[in-house]
Amino acid sequence: MVDVVAALVWEDGKFMICQRPANKKRGLLWEFAGGKVEKGEKREDALNRELTEELAMTVIVDDVFMEVVHEYPDIIVNLILYNCRLDGTYPTALEHNDIKWIHPRDIDKYDFCPADEDILKKIKEVYL
Repeated sequence: MVDVVAALVWEDGKFMICQRPANKKRGLLWEFAGGKVEKGEKREDALNRELTEELAMTVIVDDVFMEVVHEYPDIIVNLILYNCRLDGTYPTALEHNDIKWIHPRDIDKYDFCPADEDILKKIKEVYL
């Protein structure tokens, strides 16, 4: 099982989602920005490393919003989604196909990675 950290970043009542590159597994599906935790790395440090590499941004990492385990055909992930705040940097799509800020009522308009489904349900429950 692989630990994957991701950011739930809010701005003006909307949260940030990113579209995976077409050439990667689960290509063109939407997800929360983040990535794998490397051996010996703190989860919060891994999150900001991944955000810097993929989006040229960093965040203030707060508490865990939700943690889920999901089994894909090729990998089992322990996904830890953190509540995060912008720290003055703003995302730039260095690796992703696209970045959007969406309202919770618009979640169903996007095709997300399967690991995010329970998280999206909780966001709708909490914020709608």
